[in-house]
Amino acid sequence: TDKVHQTPTAILKGPEDKVNLTCSHTDPNYYMILWYQQSAQNTALKLIGYVRYTSPTVEDSFKGRFDVSGDATTNKMAYLHFPKVTEAEDSAVYFCAASEAQCFTIPSLLYKNPL
Repeated sequence: TDKVHQTPTAILKGPEDKVNLTCSHTDPNYYMILWYQQSAQNTALKLIGYVRYTSPTVEDSFKGRFDVSGDATTNKMAYLHFPKVTEAEDSAVYFCAASEAQCFTIPSLLYKNPL
């Protein structure tokens, strides 16, 4: 059975319209909900943002245009909002996914020994 549900399943909006999408899941071990965009111009999945536990994050390239909120712990729900459709790339397919909460450590500076 499907464990991840997204609503609405289809939506048609015009320029300047606001959009609200909802994602929910039923897996008790997943504490992260992610939102992706796949546009006709670029078929690669682009991460818009995610909710890890109760902390939302929006990727830099989507900040100011999209908002992510929700609670991936208790309610197992996340929301994707964009206040108004402004760019051609906003006309796209949007996916949500649930995952175990991951913790990533990325070194900001790598040291090389000079030869």
